[in-house]
Amino acid sequence: MTTTPPVPAFAAVDLGASSGRVIVGRVLDAGTDGARVDLHEVTRFGNGPVAVPRGGPDGGTRLHWDVLALWRGVLDGLRAATREAGTLAGVGVDSWAVDHGLLDADGALLGDPVHYRDARTAGVPERVFATVPAAELYARTGLQVQPFNTVFQLVAAQGEAQLAAARRLLLVPDLLGAWLTGEQVAEVTNASTTGLLDATTRTWATDLAGRLGVDAALLPPLRDPGRLLGHVRPALAADLGHHAPLPVWTVGSHDTASAVVAVPAQGEDFAYVSCGTWSLVGLELPAPVLSEESRAANFTNEAGVDGTVRYLKNVMGLWVLSEALRTWHEAGLPAQLPDLLAAAARVPGLTTVVDLDDPAFLPPGDMPARIAAAAAATGQTPPQSQAETVRCILDSLALAYRRAVRQAAALADRDVRVVHLVGGGVRNTLLCRLTADATGLPVVAGPVEGAALGNVLVQARAAGTLDGDLAALRAVGARGLDLVRYEPDPQAEARWRAAEQRLAGDGVGSVALVR
Repeated sequence: MTTTPPVPAFAAVDLGASSGRVIVGRVLDAGTDGARVDLHEVTRFGNGPVAVPRGGPDGGTRLHWDVLALWRGVLDGLRAATREAGTLAGVGVDSWAVDHGLLDADGALLGDPVHYRDARTAGVPERVFATVPAAELYARTGLQVQPFNTVFQLVAAQGEAQLAAARRLLLVPDLLGAWLTGEQVAEVTNASTTGLLDATTRTWATDLAGRLGVDAALLPPLRDPGRLLGHVRPALAADLGHHAPLPVWTVGSHDTASAVVAVPAQGEDFAYVSCGTWSLVGLELPAPVLSEESRAANFTNEAGVDGTVRYLKNVMGLWVLSEALRTWHEAGLPAQLPDLLAAAARVPGLTTVVDLDDPAFLPPGDMPARIAAAAAATGQTPPQSQAETVRCILDSLALAYRRAVRQAAALADRDVRVVHLVGGGVRNTLLCRLTADATGLPVVAGPVEGAALGNVLVQARAAGTLDGDLAALRAVGARGLDLVRYEPDPQAEARWRAAEQRLAGDGVGSVALVR
């Protein structure tokens, strides 16, 4: 009598800036040409900034992440995953970038990580550039200037008691991995977002750290994705209901790195938009682009899986829309997204566009008022209704995608023939259609849970369940996906070009056409 081997199951812990989730990925028909991954979300929990008072009566507040609540959500999710799967072949953790916990000499967390939207880094990049010029920093790290980059956060924290007591820095997914296993490492894809990693050698730029007064001893050993981090501590595994050794694998711990693994692309002539709270728009390359033109365009070179480079630009993303919804909800106005999207689809397109990469849209707040102010500042009529505001946000996002895709293609000397849109934005059919029209390229939308799928694919290869290169992993991931293709309107180019030129007077210039 023959027995059917168990279907390998992996738990993907996928933490976003507004929610976290634990997803079980089963690798079906492993070892055959029809291998595919089935994903099932077992738990989801909220995540968001918490304003904490500081010092005396006039000490102000600081935005933090509630990392203990995240930890509880992760453990509850792993319990649910164990109940569903019985035995897990592994766990992998991915999250947003740059934010970190500081540990003392005993390995204890010194406080909740500071949220990247906190205002403490205002003006810090200019201070850093007075010591290490921007051109030199870019030539080494290849990183886009964002005020919340880890290096700027560390410089902002200089002189504070917590940093003085710190002996180790762990980025959020590495912190959770350390709590699971006891192993303290820095996974490379997320380490590349710190502004302290050499983009060419993929080693810590300890000399730069020293010049900026950052203690290089804080930086843990580096580890590539697709490696064994360790096993869940036995007592913790038992508490989770898992009574066998439970390996934890390093994955593309920056959620975008995992999402790019899941892009169902064939060949190299694609761009991607990983669309969620943030939108990450770019290309997959074999080497970084460290030219002065690339720095001036503020593109970033972040590490990808298998030695690749994620050459991309951060775009403000659906954060602006979610904050607008929150503002309306608090004001007692109707704020049901499906209804607003349907109404926005009936609004004439490109009536008003704004530069969503403006720093004014970074902190929490009244986004409809900020959009109205930005429109007025560029001589446009501000949106007059909720539907017009939503249409302005989506048109402006698509316009930002157009700029980023075309700039990336020109700077990297890469042909782009298709745009793959992955992440939660896939559900926004209006945004998908606008992206096709704006870029003038077909848009393939899906998968929705791109980061979780990429997380599982890398785990499965590390565990020996799958094999092959990125192309092989993508082929497995693409099987069974419900992909939707949006073709561009050939008559739309003139309208998008005119909208782009409308913002040129506000410092947002036109870009070259895709080669």
